[in-house]
Amino acid sequence: MKAILRNYRQSPRKIRLVADLVRGKKVVKALTTLDFLTKQASAPVRNVINMAMTDAKHNFRIADAGELIIKDIKVDAGVTLKRYMPRARGSAYRIKKRTSHISVELAAAERKSGAAVSHSDHGAHSHQHENQSEISAV
Repeated sequence: MKAILRNYRQSPRKIRLVADLVRGKKVVKALTTLDFLTKQASAPVRNVINMAMTDAKHNFRIADAGELIIKDIKVDAGVTLKRYMPRARGSAYRIKKRTSHISVELAAAERKSGAAVSHSDHGAHSHQHENQSEISAV
């Protein structure tokens, strides 16, 4: 479930501040966070999340939006509009009006089960796990 907003007229740097706040959260909690945020960039991020949520309900037949989490949210640079500001003595400064592409990918939240996974052959042989590390004195 993916939604993309292209060529939004705000710089990616400003929108990334908002996107970092909601990455990995549940959709309902993310929308609540965005409602109380005073940044201008919260409106387009909220709209893209709503588009992805509507897509999930319509195309994938997901009834409860509370089960969805924001798996990935990216803010990439779009087309940069170049304008000129006249300055003294006939010179001109370049103004870059930046745009952004905002993409959101939702996924179903994994349900936690109470049963632990056991390995049937764990006691039969000895082996080293990759995540074990030795501390050596230097």
